[in-house]
Amino acid sequence: MDRLPRVAAHRLSLYLRALAGWADDGGRVSSGRIAAACGVTDAQVRRDLAALGNLGQRGAGYDARELAAAIRAALGIDRRWRAVLVGVGNLARALLRYRGFRAQGFEIVGLFDADPGKVGQRVEGLAVEPADRLGPRAAELGAEIAVLAVPAEAAQGAADVLAAAGVRGVLNFAPVLLKLPPRVKLVTVDLAIQLEQLAFLIQHGDPDPDGG
Repeated sequence: MDRLPRVAAHRLSLYLRALAGWADDGGRVSSGRIAAACGVTDAQVRRDLAALGNLGQRGAGYDARELAAAIRAALGIDRRWRAVLVGVGNLARALLRYRGFRAQGFEIVGLFDADPGKVGQRVEGLAVEPADRLGPRAAELGAEIAVLAVPAEAAQGAADVLAAAGVRGVLNFAPVLLKLPPRVKLVTVDLAIQLEQLAFLIQHGDPDPDGG
């Protein structure tokens, strides 16, 4: 399979959400049904799924379970990913309560915070560890992913420690642009930017509803 562009990978995640309920039925689904559920065109779905291999049958659609498994493999979530969470505030606690992470293959194995008052607390079965132990403990825990939920001023320092510890990817919730080595992949979730984008769409509409 050729390397998927990131916009296509995003659509695959949407298709996987749609398939979550249908796969339990054990039946077949059409590209049109997936397209209607995800707000893209039938042709776009067929192009995206064609990149995964010869999965569908003309006139018969796709086996829902087989397609879900192929998408999971393409996204790299057909395995377990060990992650650490840095900054145990309200956002982090809400993330820890979300059961979907484990269902999708992401396991939080360590919690870290710079606040001595939080160190030693147990949250969702994990003890909060001191932030000054982040580097060696991330390596000991075999963490490949880190979730940053720290204040903006602490984010770059924590990211540098994680990169040095061998973490391969960072999901950043801090409202700051991080600089990381090319080998460390970065995804930033800035809710203010998402709201700005939503305001733009309401104001001007979407000139490219398929997303390219």
